[in-house]
Amino acid sequence: MSIAIYQLTSTLHSEQQVEQAASAFLSTLALDYVMCGGDFASYGTHSLDLIFVRTGGTENTFRELLPALQQASSAPFYLLTSGESNSLAAAMEILSYLQSMGCHGEIIHGSPSRVSDRIRLLAKVEQARRKLAGVRLGIVGAPSDWLISSRWDVHAVKRLLGIELVNIPMEELLSEIELTAVRPLSPAELSRYGDCNMGIKDSLPVALQVHEALRSLVSRHSLQGFTLRCFDLLSAVRNTGCLALALLNADGIVAGCEGDVPAMLSMKLGQALTQSSGFQANPAHIDPDTGEILFAHCTIPFNMVRRYELDTHFESGIGVGIRGYVEPGPVTVFKVAGDLSRYYVEEGELIRCEASPGLCRTQMVLRLPHTDYFLTHPIGNHHIIFQGHHRAAFEELLKVKN
Repeated sequence: MSIAIYQLTSTLHSEQQVEQAASAFLSTLALDYVMCGGDFASYGTHSLDLIFVRTGGTENTFRELLPALQQASSAPFYLLTSGESNSLAAAMEILSYLQSMGCHGEIIHGSPSRVSDRIRLLAKVEQARRKLAGVRLGIVGAPSDWLISSRWDVHAVKRLLGIELVNIPMEELLSEIELTAVRPLSPAELSRYGDCNMGIKDSLPVALQVHEALRSLVSRHSLQGFTLRCFDLLSAVRNTGCLALALLNADGIVAGCEGDVPAMLSMKLGQALTQSSGFQANPAHIDPDTGEILFAHCTIPFNMVRRYELDTHFESGIGVGIRGYVEPGPVTVFKVAGDLSRYYVEEGELIRCEASPGLCRTQMVLRLPHTDYFLTHPIGNHHIIFQGHHRAAFEELLKVKN
């Protein structure tokens, strides 16, 4: 993550006094940054570019710079000000001008801790935006038939996030599976998956065949992630995609279940923001009185768990499913609509993991401050759970940009 600070200074002010005041102000910020002075040649090449309005009288200088800055970057304009030498007044005039021109921007001003926290958050979000621009996500098969609210807007996703959605027929994956050899596992490879029964061991080679076939599709279509109509595999190959998705997510390739496009988008946005994998799951039980919600699914990224066990896929009783155990602690639950018109984000705590035989294999009990959303206005059934608290970053990322 790189933060650059560019300077705007009026020649009417004493350079020595301005420099002393500016240096004193910047020294109070607990940040690593690159000081670019008044040379804007590299503007738009960093995770976050800040324009430090050091004095008043800089408004026209900024107006003259604006066309070049707009050409260099489509990011909002972030105006940093200490308040010294009429800098805040100048920043307000500049921001008002930007908004009259239909541009987005913000003045960063306040206590050193507030300014530092805001800059770190903005740098994190702008870095995520850069990661998302040009991303290609595959839809392997249509959404599962029961996902009747899994809709999306290709144009909104491209315009607002820079993500391209790529349709891939299920037949292409099935053909790739047929072309991929089923390889028996050595004792050493089997030991990687722990102590599982003979039925699971017999299912592992085909589950890994699905993994290799999906890797081929990812490479062929230059994907950074996908969602899979995975239930079709139950009849086609008598196995599941659960193990493949767990492995791919752990390798940084977003891999979602049931062809759920909004869930896949939510996973990718969260990965870009948090630099970690998310667990796609649906609520199985909600206790509105305690705020406890049991989320469950048959796969989970291996890089999220402290340990796991292999079992069958819950609904079908065949193939390979994963029962993962995650360390209790802070979590964020997130879901964005497929047209980006709304989203849900809430911070909570992972209380415990369970292993009920009557549910999908990975089961997390979360405690959230509010549960009404899930019973009154949910965005589908699947939601994504990320470790850590990240609400502010999600909210910043999804501010509407026209």
